[in-house]
Amino acid sequence: MAVNTSADAPLPVGEVSRLIGGWIDRLGAVWVEGQITQLSRRPGAGVVFMTLRDPSYDISVSVTCYRQVFDAVADIVSEGARVVVHAKPEWYAPRGQLSLRAAEIKPVGVGELLARLEQLKKTLASEGLFAPERKKTLPFLPQLIGLVCGRASAAERDVLENARHRWPAVRFEVRNVAVQGVHAVPQVIQAVKELDALDDVDVIIVARGGGSVEDLLPFSDEQLVRAVVSCRTPVVSAIGHEPDNPLLDYAADLRASTPTDAAKKVVPDVGEEYERVRFLQDRARRSVMSFIEREERGLANALARPSIEDPHRMIDDREDQVAALLDRARRCLGHLLDRADSELSHTHARVVGLSPAATLRRGYAVLQKTDGHVVRTPDEVAAEEPLRARVAEGEFTVVRAD
Repeated sequence: MAVNTSADAPLPVGEVSRLIGGWIDRLGAVWVEGQITQLSRRPGAGVVFMTLRDPSYDISVSVTCYRQVFDAVADIVSEGARVVVHAKPEWYAPRGQLSLRAAEIKPVGVGELLARLEQLKKTLASEGLFAPERKKTLPFLPQLIGLVCGRASAAERDVLENARHRWPAVRFEVRNVAVQGVHAVPQVIQAVKELDALDDVDVIIVARGGGSVEDLLPFSDEQLVRAVVSCRTPVVSAIGHEPDNPLLDYAADLRASTPTDAAKKVVPDVGEEYERVRFLQDRARRSVMSFIEREERGLANALARPSIEDPHRMIDDREDQVAALLDRARRCLGHLLDRADSELSHTHARVVGLSPAATLRRGYAVLQKTDGHVVRTPDEVAAEEPLRARVAEGEFTVVRAD
C-alpha cells in the first residue's frame, strides 16, 4: 500500500527498508530460470552463494541456499549452467539487498533446451522473421566487412586469413566479444548494432567455432535474433560446424557452415574473378570477330552480285528494252496513223460524193428565196417572185414566169 510522506514528515531509512521487506515477503516462493555466473562454496560453510543471470536482458540476482540443497546437484551444476530454482525472495533490511533463498535447484537438460529452442523457432518463424523474401542480398565485392567474434579465436583467424587470401584489398572492422557464457548475448547484440550503424560496413559476419549445445545457446537467443533481423546491413551467420544450427542461422541473410565458409561466401576469389574476366574477354573477342567475319561475308556476297559488280549493266539492258519498246510504239503508231488516214480519205470521199456541192456539179441547182429558204415545191414561189439559183460554179437570180 502507498505510504503518505512529505518533506516535513519523511520516513526513516529503516522504516522504508522494513516496508520493502514486507512487500517482498508477500510475493511468496517462485520458480526462476537463469544461468549461474558466480558460485561460491566455501569449505565448512553451511550456505552456498551464487549469482543467477538472465543472459537476454543482462539482469542478475543473488541466490543463497543451504549446502544440502546444492549438494543434491553439485555433480551436474557448475558456473555457466542453466538451472531452474524454486526460491523465496528475501530482503536484507540492514543493507537493503534483495536475494533469493533457494529451496530446490534443477538443472535444465539438453533435451529440454532443444525443445524450448524448437518452440521459440516456431514462434519466430510464425512472425515471418525467417521468411526468405525479407533476406537481403550480399554485395558482390564488400569494401569493409564487420566481424563479430571471440578475441584471438580460431574463428577470427579463419575469417581474416581466408578472406585476405581470396581478396587482399578487403578491410575488416572487428568487434571482439564473449561468444559463450552470460555476457555473450548483450555483447554480441551491442557489437552487431555498432557495426550496423557504420555506413561504410557492407556486410556483417557473426562467427564462432564449434561447441556444445550449451556453448552455442547465446546464438539462439530471441533478443539476438530480433536484433539481427532489424539490421539494415546484410548479416552472415557462421556459428559452429555444419551440423550446428542455432536460430541465428535462420534469421541471418546468409548461413555459412563454418567461419572459413563465411569468408568464401562473402569475399570473391581474386584468381577466380581474374579467370572469369579473361574468359569473358575471350568470349567477347570471339563474338566480335564472329560478327565481323559474318558481316565481311555478307559484304563480299553483296559485292559479288551483278547489280553491284557491273551497275551499268542493268541500265544498258533497260536502255535496249526502252529502245525496242520505243521502236515498236513508233511502228504501231505509224500503222494506226496510216489506217486512220486511209479511213479518213475514204470517209472524205464518201462525204464529198454525198455532199450538195457534188450534186450541183452534176448539173443540179438549188433555188432559194431572198431569206435563204430553200424552195422545195412550186407552191412556195409566187408569180414574178425573184429567186436565187445556186449552181456548182456560183449563183444567179431568176424570176418565176406564169
